[in-house]
Order: sequence, then C-alpha cells, then structure tokens
Amino acid sequence: MCMTKLLEKAVELARQLPESEQDAIARLVLDEIESERRWDQLFAKSPEKLSKLADKAWAEHEAGLSEELDPDRL
Repeated sequence: MCMTKLLEKAVELARQLPESEQDAIARLVLDEIESERRWDQLFAKSPEKLSKLADKAWAEHEAGLSEELDPDRL
C-alpha cells in the first residue's frame, strides 16, 4: 500500500527532527492507531449498544438538552 503525499511530507519532516522527537511522534501515531483499532473492535462486538447510545443522544438533542459545540471551550 502506498503512502499519501501528506503522510510522506510528515515523515520527511519528522526525519529532520532529533531522535527523541521522532520517537515521541511515532508513539503518538502508534497509540492513535491502536486506539482506533480498540474502538472498532468494541463497536463491532456490540452494534446494538452503539445504536442505543445514538438513539439516546438524538432524543436528548430533540428534547433541547444538547448544546452547540464550541471548539474554543474544549
């Protein structure tokens, strides 16, 4: 499988960093990939739970109990 142009650029820039920074970036990427795999596995095992959560969230939204996301407040 080929790398995207954006990933190639990121890797090229990372190569220019000190080894400790390269390792820190690599750890972040590997942790994110592992996290995504865990979420995929959890959702695949219990799609009905995800559906129930989505239904509950929608019902709360319809009842006016949700609020617009403000990225500046994260």
